[in-house]
Amino acid sequence: MRTVVFDLDGTLADTSGDLLAAANVCFRDMGVGDVLHPQRDEGIALRGGKAMLTAGLERLGRMDMAVVERYYPVLLEAYGGAIAEHTVLYPGAMEAVEVLTSRGYGVGICTNKPEALAQKLMVALGARDAFGALVGADTLTVRKPDPEPLRETARRLGGDPARTVLIGDSDTDRNTARAAGVPSVLVTFGPSGDDMAALEPEALLEDYADLPDMVEALIGRNL
Repeated sequence: MRTVVFDLDGTLADTSGDLLAAANVCFRDMGVGDVLHPQRDEGIALRGGKAMLTAGLERLGRMDMAVVERYYPVLLEAYGGAIAEHTVLYPGAMEAVEVLTSRGYGVGICTNKPEALAQKLMVALGARDAFGALVGADTLTVRKPDPEPLRETARRLGGDPARTVLIGDSDTDRNTARAAGVPSVLVTFGPSGDDMAALEPEALLEDYADLPDMVEALIGRNL
């Protein structure tokens, strides 16, 4: 079986608002108020919790990795408690997943979000059942850009890891696909969209309506 594997944050869903809110819980606890801005800093948010803490501390002139490590669990707890207040699926994402499934592709998620949080988010968005597998940052002992999480996602879908395509939004996704020897499609509608062409993926995606035919061109038909 051929498979299509999606990144989550910045690819399937805009999670930046809830991520930034969780980071600001930490900064308020430090006594400095909200440091990160919902619009200006959405690109930082999609790089993950530690990236947000690091960016905020650098902005304050107080960068300290020990503080990042101490507050990371606080951030995760805050995020888990309000995981879908502002998060939305990108337009057309689930319609594309439905078409891919109807064409016989296995469809899964491979994310660097902790698995439990990724599961919780997809359930909250009412979209978990559309995906046959979900592999998170802590599902295995390695995470993207190591290729093994991508390969494991394909295997859990009953697919051949050599006949998959990764849909993502970052250099991490591009490097994961390259390491696995499979094509990548990078979305251009996220906050870092203008930077995706420089990563030279096999394809760039501007509209989810185009994805099913793009997948077929890259890895062939499944039916």
